[in-house]
Amino acid sequence: MTILRARIDYLPGLRRALACGALLAVAGASAQTLSSPIAPAPAGAKPAAVASGFDLPAGQGPGVHGANSPFPPLAARTDVIPWSVLTAVKTKTEKNRILPVFNPDQLALNQKTQRIQGFMMPLDPGEKQKHFLLSSVPLTCAFCLPGGPESMVEVKTKTPVKYSMEPVVVEGRFLVLNDDSYGLYYRITDATSVK
Repeated sequence: MTILRARIDYLPGLRRALACGALLAVAGASAQTLSSPIAPAPAGAKPAAVASGFDLPAGQGPGVHGANSPFPPLAARTDVIPWSVLTAVKTKTEKNRILPVFNPDQLALNQKTQRIQGFMMPLDPGEKQKHFLLSSVPLTCAFCLPGGPESMVEVKTKTPVKYSMEPVVVEGRFLVLNDDSYGLYYRITDATSVK
């Protein structure tokens, strides 16, 4: 495990965050278990599915908000896309790759102006961020992903957004990604911060 973490230090920003989650999952433990030792997996939870013929996990799920988290779960809002819609994505294995299979509700969001609420995962150092991930649950470890790609949205903003550990809301052009090179399922571009 130490060797894997040392190799991750050479990867910049997004690749580093995604590689860390994938390597931890391949090492036999879900990112949630490692990132939140106080909050065990829900009773009856099944391990991540494994693609046939490969030791690659098929996503890590929507993430679990730890009972001991200092941050409350996201407040319900009617003006944002519910995470339950985004995390309902299925996956398929195709030529050594795990690809998303989107349902009609998810596909209807594509190329439209949408709002999303979540917890910031900065990809670069600094107080202000123009490129970051929004997650459905807060981070509990600086090097671990709180859930699978279905629980994150990549955000690229018009103007920098001040980093906050509290939930943020952004609005922009929402994209549903069929075959992203980073393994992400969703992206918002030209985003602006919303109250």
